[in-house]
Amino acid sequence: MSEQNTQPSIDPNPLSPVNPNDRVFTGLSHASLWFSLGVGLLVMQVGSYLVPAMGTRDALLAIVMGSLIGAGLLAWVAKIGCETGLTSAGLIHHVYGQSFAKLPVMLNIVQLVGWTTFELVVMREGTQAITQKAFGVELSTVWTTLLWGGILILLMTGSMLTLVRRFVSRFGLPLVILSLLWLSWHFVGVAQQQGLDALLARPGTGAMSMLSAVDLVMAMPISWLPLVADFARHGTSGRSTLRGTWLGYALANTWCYTLGVLVASVSEPGTDLVAALLLAQGGLLALGLILLDELDNAYGDVYSGAVSSRSLYSAWSLRRWGMLIAAFCTSLAMVLPMHSLEPFLLMLSSIFVPLYGVILGRLCSGAVITTDPTNPVHSGKRVDVLAAGIWISGIAVFHTSAQLTPQWGAAIPSLIFTFVLAMATRPSMPKVAAN
Repeated sequence: MSEQNTQPSIDPNPLSPVNPNDRVFTGLSHASLWFSLGVGLLVMQVGSYLVPAMGTRDALLAIVMGSLIGAGLLAWVAKIGCETGLTSAGLIHHVYGQSFAKLPVMLNIVQLVGWTTFELVVMREGTQAITQKAFGVELSTVWTTLLWGGILILLMTGSMLTLVRRFVSRFGLPLVILSLLWLSWHFVGVAQQQGLDALLARPGTGAMSMLSAVDLVMAMPISWLPLVADFARHGTSGRSTLRGTWLGYALANTWCYTLGVLVASVSEPGTDLVAALLLAQGGLLALGLILLDELDNAYGDVYSGAVSSRSLYSAWSLRRWGMLIAAFCTSLAMVLPMHSLEPFLLMLSSIFVPLYGVILGRLCSGAVITTDPTNPVHSGKRVDVLAAGIWISGIAVFHTSAQLTPQWGAAIPSLIFTFVLAMATRPSMPKVAAN
């Protein structure tokens, strides 16, 4: 085989199955990537919302259940992405039709721009808090944003495959695990001083039911559903992709949510999470490492946004799209009040739970799609009216459930509704043997 045929493709077609030479991610690669993406200050912050709305033991149970279910769904989509070789945009085109797919793809790009901007704000504010605490220096908002934005733009000039295999797996992951271990050791020690048994037995106010808490814990892994196939299609096998993604994200999500509950439980009411972490022994270094890890979350959003954008306008390269989106998000981070936009971003994310409920229902039995990178694949329709109708109905179920039956959650009812209908109405499509 010639050297040209054995080299990974530089700019693969986002609507075609990935080139076999680009399938380089092992189960460990997926586990490292999704553990790293699952760690974040935002995850800990959301975890702190569980108490005192519910008792400590119930909160921990909800964290385990929500992490296993949410990461399981993420891993399921990852397996489909690996076995089909399609990106997220490719899966959407395959299920919903070429023309209609542009709507959810564009909505995905909008939410990815929003979340990238939010990540830049989190990194900026965390950096400012660290420098203020350590050196008494108040950094400029503009220059701190430009610093992180510039690093993000620089990362987009490189290869995603190289970044994951050489940096995240070898260097980033061990440092993040060490920082989490250190913070966990510190706050468990504080909890023991205050009375660990009493903390675990602490009752809640009853403001949150078990299922609504599980729904909240699932929110983080579910938010990655529109991105996971962009990375999973580079896996060497569906099984290793599923195992690695599930294990990596479930562990990270459980750990960070639990740490958020622990920090909130031992801190004074109303204490800011970043401030509480900074006050911990060695918290400055640990927070700095976690803050650095936020960068790969922003990178993942921008990379997936570039893949989806290129599926709509392929004349621009993946690198060009990525640098443009990173620069645009950097400018937005300097002018938008991102914290007030967080509810809007969460609402926008709710669109993708029923969207992927339909995709899972249609492709759950395993779709065999050609691996020829020059042959774009789709369902053969410009608009799959039935799939589109189920998706829109699923959005209605999501918001109706949130308003009328919040104790049952919203994600699970919407996901079950769309999955069952999509599977029951799945058309029989001819399978195309892989090359």
